[in-house]
Amino acid sequence: MGAVLEVYRGDITKLDVDAIVNAANSSLLGGGGVDGAIHRAAGKELVHECRLLGGCKTGQAKITGGYELLEKHIIHTVGPVWRGGDNGEPELLADCYRNSLRVARENAVRSLAFPAISTGIYGFPIERAAPIAVRTVREEAARHDGAFDRILFVCFDAAAQSAFEAALAGD
Repeated sequence: MGAVLEVYRGDITKLDVDAIVNAANSSLLGGGGVDGAIHRAAGKELVHECRLLGGCKTGQAKITGGYELLEKHIIHTVGPVWRGGDNGEPELLADCYRNSLRVARENAVRSLAFPAISTGIYGFPIERAAPIAVRTVREEAARHDGAFDRILFVCFDAAAQSAFEAALAGD
């Protein structure tokens, strides 16, 4: 039986999953949006571990402990900045999801939650990002059948929730 994929609207830092994915910046040292919220909720120890990782390139993923979070791990990935869609942004966004799932598998993470990567300050249109996210996660979960139990797409607002629900229903 394959992984259950769900859309959830709420706070990604308060979920009953093994790991959450952080839409990080390349320094991994915290920022705004979901990145800042995760760093605040995890506590100051997170930034110390992140310093040791030496940053992260766009599309790649790295893992840390969850510290003060309910979740045991945080998988940090750096999404692409939207520049109109003709500069590799869709492929880089898919890489974020693909590499986050690879890191999850390598660390025996069975359940995880993704934010809507790159759709905040990085400007990736949610109606284009959601189908890429859902398709990539479905493909990876099928390719590694049995590796995951539950994968959540966590949405901050109604627009993101609608886009992810539509992508999940129509993909």
